Amino acid sequence: MRGAAAQLAELLGTAPDSVTAVRPTPDGWTADVEVVELERVPDTMTIMATYRVTLDPEGRLLGYERVRRYARGQLDRGR
Repeated sequence: MRGAAAQLAELLGTAPDSVTAVRPTPDGWTADVEVVELERVPDTMTIMATYRVTLDPEGRLLGYERVRRYARGQLDRGR
């Protein structure tokens, strides 16, 4: 998984902040990864994004898509 994180960081130009979900699939894994997209002051205004990544059974990155973009201070409501 560390190799996939390094690949994702290279593609996005920023390092992953955290992994919030990992799920097995018939073809490997999917993971939801939080990334800082735009640093702002104050920190609560920093723009974050959630990317859903697809990994093969060995944890190599196969693909990714952005599924959410939000301000760091924003709370999830009704999720």
